[in-house]
Amino acid sequence: MLSVTEKHNPDTVDIDLQNGENIAKMINNEDKKVALAVEKEISKIGLAIDEITERVKKGGKIGYFGAGTSGRICILDASEMPPTYSADKDLFQAFIAGREKAIRESVENSEDSIEMARLDMADFHVFAKDTVIAVSASGNPRYVVEVLRMAKYKKALTIAVSSNPDAKMKEYADIFICPIVGPEAVTGSSRMKAGTAQKMVLNMISTGVMIKTGKTYKNYMIDLSVSNEKLRARALRFIKEITGVEGEKAESALAEAQSVKIACVMLSKNVSKTEAEKLLVEAGGILRKIIL
Repeated sequence: MLSVTEKHNPDTVDIDLQNGENIAKMINNEDKKVALAVEKEISKIGLAIDEITERVKKGGKIGYFGAGTSGRICILDASEMPPTYSADKDLFQAFIAGREKAIRESVENSEDSIEMARLDMADFHVFAKDTVIAVSASGNPRYVVEVLRMAKYKKALTIAVSSNPDAKMKEYADIFICPIVGPEAVTGSSRMKAGTAQKMVLNMISTGVMIKTGKTYKNYMIDLSVSNEKLRARALRFIKEITGVEGEKAESALAEAQSVKIACVMLSKNVSKTEAEKLLVEAGGILRKIIL
């Protein structure tokens, strides 16, 4: 049986006869359906955020697994976490069937390789406190199914992200997130709507976990890495807006703390860096518990 995304789309049957503007309109009309499809899965995405957060607080890590486009989307989301939130480089780990070579080119039969799944899971070193998220438009490749089966056996939290309600990996998923985006504008090209839905879901999950583990204050991204001039300017702006402190005092606090979060505690509570760090440890790293 064909998965939903593989079916022929009657709304774009003449896309090959159109000029550039009309092609773009047809694709855009299809893309409008993605957010609505994801919206229907919000309760499951929210559950995933809460469940993953509890595991992360106990030292658990998160593994993304996918093949082809899905694997590349996994890599993109995981790679953004350290620079965006100063997350530990091992907290979010992404695996693509076929490994490094598959990032830029197709690796024959990789998506159906059980052996590759087992090798990648061995590298991930899964434990019960961990989370394994498998991503696939059809949800049927042996690679992702085997990954979830192994994770389930290890009692890790298992999450499947697919656009096929009949996905085989559903059997091994504690949480099955399935935005049904419908047939693609170009039949068979699941990098389009299905890929966009996957990116949206992973963005929500990773961002939600970072928020719930204290990586933001209100909606400020306070755990950003101060690694270049652009980020330093952003960090300084955040400190000024959060604490109300201007000028050299804010700059001095950032220079000493090298952290927006620590600098904000230093300035708002008028304490040393050491005292600020202690307060943050006591608050579980959540600035809202120190500054309302």
